[in-house]
Amino acid sequence: MPLPEVVVASIRRNRVALKGPVTTPVAKGFRSVNVALRRSFDLYACFRPCKSFKGARSHYDNVDLVVIRENMEDLYSGVEAPRGSAEASRIRQLCQELGIGGMPEDVGIGVKWYSVSGTRRLMQWAFEYARSYRRRKVTVVHKGNILKHTDGLFFHVASEVAKQFPDVAFDDRIVDNLCLQLVQKPELYDVLVLPNQYGDIVADLCAGLVGGLGMVPGAYFGEGGVAIFEPVHGSAPKYAGQNRVNPSATILCGVLMLRHLGEMEAADRVERAFASIVGEGRQVTYDMKHTPGDSSAVGTSQFADAVIARMREM
Repeated sequence: MPLPEVVVASIRRNRVALKGPVTTPVAKGFRSVNVALRRSFDLYACFRPCKSFKGARSHYDNVDLVVIRENMEDLYSGVEAPRGSAEASRIRQLCQELGIGGMPEDVGIGVKWYSVSGTRRLMQWAFEYARSYRRRKVTVVHKGNILKHTDGLFFHVASEVAKQFPDVAFDDRIVDNLCLQLVQKPELYDVLVLPNQYGDIVADLCAGLVGGLGMVPGAYFGEGGVAIFEPVHGSAPKYAGQNRVNPSATILCGVLMLRHLGEMEAADRVERAFASIVGEGRQVTYDMKHTPGDSSAVGTSQFADAVIARMREM
């Protein structure tokens, strides 16, 4: 089984897990392990810090952004009706009867929905994080100028929650304008809070500012204090067993997990050692070398061993 019950029971008991990426078969085989975990533990907050490290290949310096994405609602919730189905026909007919929009007969339908309760708990989590870690500003991202009853709801609930945190600066941005400004001047932003679909896209954009998905850790937080930490880059089965893949995101996931557990000193030591190794640029994997084909590149294990050795020196 891709998700054994003993694993689920362990997460439920310990309320924390460090997970590796799992490949989901396309159009066959088992269902997504991540979706199963998300539903089992109501993992409503997806957390991705995107931070520059000297030595990482990027066009930008000193980026320090946090993307917090709603993880259970919106278009990714899976409420869909395929083209030509009775469900799509009924939804189309109902929309016509209610006078809320017409659709062609050959339509496939996905439902975009946000709830007040789901949005409020996300915003509460985001502002509490910002306060706890002394972040300077929370920016809620939406398209409420056009989508007034969905994205508009997201913005209004964020505005209400922001009033509970007068010590944290708050503003909002339209999602397309945000993407433009992130490319031009990412220093304007700090903590970004987004609906599910926008968050998926903007998180990858922010990862591109700091060297790519291989440099970005991720975490999912749910009800009852459950937290699962996982690199955001996904699986790479063609590299399995080759000792080539960059371990940065996994190491940084460990840093996030240690901080979540209150082990701040240990987390800081790992991050300092990691930053030192990356900054030197000697004992890193091929994708972090500035010259393609650099023969001095090391493997996954050697990179991780170098970080461990540097920790012992500190």
